[in-house]
Amino acid sequence: MATNRPARIEDQAYLLHAVAHRETSLVVDLLTREHGRIAAVAKGARRKGSALRAVLMQFQPLSVGFMGRNELRVLTGAEWQGGQLAPQGDALLLGFYMNELMVRLLPREDPYPRLFDGYRNALDALAERGGPGRQGELAPARRDDVLRRFEWLLLRETGYAPDLKRDAANRPIVAGQPYHWRAAGGFVPAVSGADDIVDGQTLIELSAGHFDSTQSRLQAKYLTRAILSHHLEGIPLNTRQILRDLHKL
Repeated sequence: MATNRPARIEDQAYLLHAVAHRETSLVVDLLTREHGRIAAVAKGARRKGSALRAVLMQFQPLSVGFMGRNELRVLTGAEWQGGQLAPQGDALLLGFYMNELMVRLLPREDPYPRLFDGYRNALDALAERGGPGRQGELAPARRDDVLRRFEWLLLRETGYAPDLKRDAANRPIVAGQPYHWRAAGGFVPAVSGADDIVDGQTLIELSAGHFDSTQSRLQAKYLTRAILSHHLEGIPLNTRQILRDLHKL
């Protein structure tokens, strides 16, 4: 006999955020590889002894099942996949920052498999401790490279990234030429010494995902913040304010 019961969907996932729902449940925000960002009710996940409670951890790879056709799905199961170290210390805050960015910028139910893989790679990098067997913090330059790559992957995947290789007049970006970023049109040549400029070399390095100088890293950071702030409509991120207070971002 035919049934209209929705099929159970299975996917890889990371938990981005969770809030209490009624007495014993959670509403979870998940980044899934094939179905994008979804919201689901995890029924009974706050109960003692709940199988879901034990595995719904941020920064850990999960295999999840969910059902439903509405915007709020029902989580039917979750299993920890293991094999990934979680960021610690200051790097943990950077992980929360990436999660908040995705919650704020990603539409629901649009798949971004490249972003999913890039997020996993960023978590791996942030979990590094200066090399095998060493316990130091991730070097600031390495941390900045990881964050810029992730931020620009997010901007590109959502269609918010300006062209880093050609200016607003479709001319190639030139190293040594200062540029202004305009929200409506991209990069336009600027006068050296003006405010809020970024060197063409910085744009070239940002496109490549790594930087050769402190100046390029600083310019890339302020440019990225300006673009993100524009698309976040000026509403500050909670984690960014915490990191700014700690002088870490």
